[in-house]
Amino acid sequence: MSSEKEGVVVGKVDAKSLDASNARAFKDAIKPLLTHGARLVLDLSKVEFIDSSGLGALVSCLREAHADGGEIKLSGLSKPARALFELVRMHRVFEVFNNSDEAVTSYIA
Repeated sequence: MSSEKEGVVVGKVDAKSLDASNARAFKDAIKPLLTHGARLVLDLSKVEFIDSSGLGALVSCLREAHADGGEIKLSGLSKPARALFELVRMHRVFEVFNNSDEAVTSYIA
């Protein structure tokens, strides 16, 4: 499910996990949002678990966005997901915000 705020698309990930079982479906769902120069925020507040396949799917989407002049920022990571991001240093690859409003504001400011 996605919405738009001030020219920034906010995509809400409704799955409880982002893993091998749904990584392909996740990428397929995000692909239409990656238009030329897309400014996208992925709200991961409902995601409680991410594995290496889920991380790979996120990085794949980010690379695709960058290739077409776009950007993806993340918001609402749960404590376990944030801990994983810090452990594997993904917080240096993605900009991570507490909520989608902060992420949207970062595009504008």
